[in-house]
Amino acid sequence: MKTFTAYFVRHGQTMLNHYNKIQGWIDSPLTEKGIADAKRAGQQLKNIDFAAAYSSDSGRAIETASYILKANKENINIISYQYPEFREQCHGYFEGNDANQMWQFVGEQVQLTSESAVLGKYGLEKARDLIHKADLYGEAESNAMFWERLDRGFNKLRDNTHDGDQILVVSHGMTIRSIIDRYAPELDEGVPTINGSISKLTITDNDIKVDFFNKTDFVAK
Repeated sequence: MKTFTAYFVRHGQTMLNHYNKIQGWIDSPLTEKGIADAKRAGQQLKNIDFAAAYSSDSGRAIETASYILKANKENINIISYQYPEFREQCHGYFEGNDANQMWQFVGEQVQLTSESAVLGKYGLEKARDLIHKADLYGEAESNAMFWERLDRGFNKLRDNTHDGDQILVVSHGMTIRSIIDRYAPELDEGVPTINGSISKLTITDNDIKVDFFNKTDFVAK
């Protein structure tokens, strides 16, 4: 059975993150802090011999991956790939809206009006279905749509990775937290995924193990 290690990193802070706007499939550039987030992750991962680097096809993830790889001594030999399967969840009509306003609108379905209240009672997966249901255009991803896409991405990683490989995957906050929530729910303490944080996964042919989640103080030896 093939086993490989994936270091998942959330992209650095973006302009829309800074303004507390919903940012799923839409994009915005890294802020100065976001560049620092990416460079910090790069320093923490610089000693890992990556077989390949992957990111979503969102500009913020590609840019973050570039900063991380620049710090790696083997960067000239690391080939990068962009997989749309590792995008953030799509929020449809709510893309670009104020985050608090979206959660008020979504939460009205269940008489709750904040992100913490909705997620605290219903969890990430049911909350995704609430966003899908509230979307006036019906284009926000349901939980089933989200996981069909993400599972396809993991299968692409399996198909293109060898036993013992270590890889980099730059993705997004809610996407990474959703992976943790599904495969290691005891590690999800209701804290958002930090920009530039590192989560380590051990992936086999039929399973995913979470070694750690959301670390900003990890340093590879």
